[in-house]
Amino acid sequence: MLLSHGGEPSPTGGPVARWSVEQVLALAPDDASRTAGTRLGAAGPWTGTGRDGAGAVWGLCKGSGSTPYRTVVDTTGPAYSCSCPSRKFPCKHALGLLLLRASDDAAFRPGEPADWAAAWIEGRRGRAAEKGGPAPGGDAARGPAAARKRAERRAERVTGGAQELEQRLGDLLRGGLAATDRSGYGLWEETAARMVDAQAPGLAARVRELGAITGSGPGWPVRLLEECGLLHLLDTAWLGRERLPDPLAATVRTRVGLPMSAEGAPVRDDWLVLAQYDTPDGRIVARRIWLYGRESGRTALLLSFGAAGRSPAQALPVGATIDAELTPYPGGGQLRAELGEQFGALAPAGPPPGISAAAAPGVYGAALREDPWLDAWPVTLRDVIPVPAKDGWQVADAHADSALPIAPAALSRPGLWKLVALSGGGPVTVFGEIGHRGFDPFAAWEPGETEEGGRTTAGSVVQLV
Repeated sequence: MLLSHGGEPSPTGGPVARWSVEQVLALAPDDASRTAGTRLGAAGPWTGTGRDGAGAVWGLCKGSGSTPYRTVVDTTGPAYSCSCPSRKFPCKHALGLLLLRASDDAAFRPGEPADWAAAWIEGRRGRAAEKGGPAPGGDAARGPAAARKRAERRAERVTGGAQELEQRLGDLLRGGLAATDRSGYGLWEETAARMVDAQAPGLAARVRELGAITGSGPGWPVRLLEECGLLHLLDTAWLGRERLPDPLAATVRTRVGLPMSAEGAPVRDDWLVLAQYDTPDGRIVARRIWLYGRESGRTALLLSFGAAGRSPAQALPVGATIDAELTPYPGGGQLRAELGEQFGALAPAGPPPGISAAAAPGVYGAALREDPWLDAWPVTLRDVIPVPAKDGWQVADAHADSALPIAPAALSRPGLWKLVALSGGGPVTVFGEIGHRGFDPFAAWEPGETEEGGRTTAGSVVQLV
């Protein structure tokens, strides 16, 4: 028997956007489903995968029996149908299918649905038409009036979730943060599930992060209080978003988990590839590519996903410059962009203009005014030297008495020793992120030679991640 679960249509009102990995995982009803779904987020167990232009995806998933499970998802709901016996919505197969879609677009053949999937999709859209509303994903559903109504319904749900979360945070503080480790992770998971029900996956993800802090080592109550404060700030920002400047309001929508697409005028420039690195997350790999526009002076982030053991399709050589268009995502302080048309061949180039280590915290502070929930901000440090410190390492200005601690995450990576060897006690140019935990180096340029006029050139780039 096919099982299905419905929801409200997507609020975007435009072409149906592909979901991100974070948005998919936030739909999981519990930790077990999230783990099981992640295992199925690769192409291996799937056959017959496809998608249409109105938000439906489908596929056959190999199970323990001889007959594969038939799974179909209408992402405009979202709504799910699967022939497995699970009573969880969405089941692990639906989660796996959506994770595969998020990480590997090439695995889905565009076109008409398979017969077994078409019956469910047509039935769902037919029922919507009988009720006098537009069919989910259809042309009428993308009209301005219908999109506005869907967005309003979604906003009402998120508002209800934010209000409930505020009550729970208040109860948590009244009971004392130091006592939360006795409640176990179930408290956080149940709260996160309520945020998923409210269609606020960003809030759900932040609640789960709170659960990971509890009992995480000395000083965890202080860290928990800090993160609770940021979550309270996000709640209140959503509830008062009408009074916020448009860029900050867009940032808040992104942070609570509403889907956003790249929009606005494309920016054509000679983009220098600063760094590229992958971050594994279970069976999903997130790839981050940092770019710097030579003419615009803008820094941009390209973000893509792939299945474990299979790198994301998007890749650019670090240290090269590419003539291309980038379309930015909305939001105050948002750096994410989408790579558009490429016009010129890749060419090697030196580092971007840099700042001193002493100036980096001020740059991060300015970015926090645009997005208070930023963990870090990209900067290029010029003429800095890696030196040992009491509790690790730091990068010190070569011509001033100031230094930045290197973030704990970087201390265990081989890239730190590459940076030390590259410097050899002399100044280098380093690109990375400055955050509340310190500076995390991603790439460095070999020291160059001084030319006529006093200009110093840098050699080839060395990746540190």
